[in-house]
Amino acid sequence: MAIDYVNANLNRTISLEELATVCFFSPYHFHRVFFGVTGETVFDCTNRLRLEKVAKLLKYSSNSISIISHECGFSSPSVLSRAFKLHFGVSPSVYRSSDKLKNSKIRKELFQVNKYYCKEAENEFVKDFPVSIEDFPERRIAFMRVPNSFEEGAVLNALTKLVQWSKNMGLFWSETIFGMSKDDPNVTPKDKYTYEVCITIPEDFEIDAESDFLEMKVLPKCTYAIATVLGDFEKVATAINYLFNHWLITSFYEPEHLPGLEIFNDNEAVLDWSHFNMNLCIPIKEIKK
Repeated sequence: MAIDYVNANLNRTISLEELATVCFFSPYHFHRVFFGVTGETVFDCTNRLRLEKVAKLLKYSSNSISIISHECGFSSPSVLSRAFKLHFGVSPSVYRSSDKLKNSKIRKELFQVNKYYCKEAENEFVKDFPVSIEDFPERRIAFMRVPNSFEEGAVLNALTKLVQWSKNMGLFWSETIFGMSKDDPNVTPKDKYTYEVCITIPEDFEIDAESDFLEMKVLPKCTYAIATVLGDFEKVATAINYLFNHWLITSFYEPEHLPGLEIFNDNEAVLDWSHFNMNLCIPIKEIKK
């Protein structure tokens, strides 16, 4: 709940007292619980998430640094620039022009996802991953958050637990199973990267007390750019790279500040990670003219 609240309010400063109230804790106990779960103070976590949003907007939007600083809750572009350089080791303007963190102090903390990209030419990308645009309605979901999700087996173990629960509840065959992440492996340190394994649930469905490993929330309606992937993990990584770093930057869209989705098209094979059949969905909005 706390992380979702922070992500929904990155346009302003959130105090420890406010976040504690949202989560029904006293500030003292909430701080201890939050640090124990995340390994970060509330300030460090919110500041990191705001700066990671800045990096995303610098990369994928054409907005000025002044507008971005306002959207991400910084009082001025100069305050943003100082915080960005302190965190990433480069200024916002250098990051935007080079689109690289190769020489920054945080680079060694990242998961090197690019090593999984298949070598394909641009025309092969277009042929292999045709993109469609679709509007998704509001959806209720049950989910498990997986911290440190690059740890081997972490996501698959959580997904196995979710699948078993959904079968016990009679939801496995009728509902949609998918993965979701708010983080970007190109800027989020690998030990802070979180992933959520999710399943849609009916409007009148309630989670019982014994299912305390699950949380519920509502995903708002949103427009997505969608590409279907058939293949191994390298194919999936390549398709994600194509969607963000080729298709998106040449389209008439920019990212919406919502998680991307990885929807499994075959529930029966959802735990077979040797070959994926999934729709990759990135949230988008039209670029303002």
